[in-house]
Amino acid sequence: MNRRLILALSAAAALLPATAPAAGEQIILKVHHFLPATSNPQVHLIQPWCDRIGRESADRLKCQIYPAMQLGGTPPQLFDQVRDGVVDVVWTVPTYAAGRFSRSEVFELPFMIRNARGGSQALWQYVQKNAQDEFRGTRPILMHVHDGSVLHLTSKPVKTLEDLRGLKIRAATRINARMLAALGATPVQLPLPQVAEAMSKGVIDGAMVPWEGMPSIKLHEIAKYHVEPPANAARFSNTIFLLAMNPAKYESLPPDLRKIIDGSSGLAASAAAGEKGWDASVEPNRKLARDRGNNFHTLPDTEFARWVKATENVDDEWVKDVEKKGFDGKRLLGEARQLVDQYSK
Repeated sequence: MNRRLILALSAAAALLPATAPAAGEQIILKVHHFLPATSNPQVHLIQPWCDRIGRESADRLKCQIYPAMQLGGTPPQLFDQVRDGVVDVVWTVPTYAAGRFSRSEVFELPFMIRNARGGSQALWQYVQKNAQDEFRGTRPILMHVHDGSVLHLTSKPVKTLEDLRGLKIRAATRINARMLAALGATPVQLPLPQVAEAMSKGVIDGAMVPWEGMPSIKLHEIAKYHVEPPANAARFSNTIFLLAMNPAKYESLPPDLRKIIDGSSGLAASAAAGEKGWDASVEPNRKLARDRGNNFHTLPDTEFARWVKATENVDDEWVKDVEKKGFDGKRLLGEARQLVDQYSK
């Protein structure tokens, strides 16, 4: 009888998830991303998120952060790494994997976003309604955009559309590349960590990079000219970002720890990421370039209007792309713009 009881208990234990932690055991979350440890995303988003869940769990949850792709792979592979359970959490640009997030990349269209806080909230709400399936296999924690791309150049000032013609300019994603091509430049799609070397060696003439991304690659030491849209206008372009967790890892946590993760996720977390990590970085990072004596140029309203008109076909191409996949592109574009307006007031 005792032997039967032991066997029954053993069989029951075998059915328990292998990853289920013992009560009170500290759980290490492997967090992977593609920028240096000193970069703004780690310092002002990833580390604070980790600190918060550690504090609220009385250190039962702890992050081990691996910056700069230390666990291997390339930035476009980060989404698959968290989906496949290679790592527990990633911060990434999902659209580095071109074509896989076509409905979500509406927020990368030219002149869409005015500030990171409002754009990040709009992105989260839009994806919850219209594009959750694009992130299937992961558990999104928060989503955000950046503060808006600025045109940084090494040796030639740009003041008009004509000045852009023939210049090789870095684009972050395929939508960014389409915008640059519409403006007359030659787009070169590169992840951020490759930009500084490409500019310093003359492989590209400039780059579309937000002010937030400049210090991590010391772009202010390479670029001499910076071109911005008018102060209250929508930014040139943007990129979507994702902080996501492996669903199996999430489900393996005790209910109280899942609740802590949930409390650091969603709309409010997305808004805070955009505001604290990106909007707040603009002026301090612009100052780095000013202090080096770099040249700044703000497009006059009339010239800015020419840039906007020149890129109208990029919106049209996006609508056609998503319609080929069976979705109402015009409705999705209109809804994205409405959400941006709603949250950017």
